[in-house]
Amino acid sequence: MADDMEMYGPDLITLLDDDGNEHEFEVASVLEDGDARYVALVASYDDPEEVIEDDGELLILKAVEENGEEFLDSIEDEEEFNRISSIFVERLKDEFDFVDGEDS
Repeated sequence: MADDMEMYGPDLITLLDDDGNEHEFEVASVLEDGDARYVALVASYDDPEEVIEDDGELLILKAVEENGEEFLDSIEDEEEFNRISSIFVERLKDEFDFVDGEDS
C-alpha cells in the first residue's frame, strides 16, 4: 500500500492569504483528535532556489465546517495549538529538523 501512495506523489493544497495570493503547500500529516481534525502543512515549490530560501516552517491549521463547507483556519486557542503542534512535531521529527521557536 505504501508503494501505491508514493506513486501518486505528495498531497498538495492551495491556500489564499489575506491579500488573495495563492500559496501551495504539501500535506505533511493529518491528525484526528476527538471531533476535530488538524492538518500540518509545509510550503511546496517548483523552483529549487525557492526551496533553499524557505525557512521550512510547519503550518498547523484546524479543519472547520461552516454552512456545510469545510475550510482550514488558524488555531486561536494557545493551549490547543501547543498541544496539537507537540503531537505533530513528535510525529514528524524523523522527517523534519525542528527548531524551538520560543527563543525567536
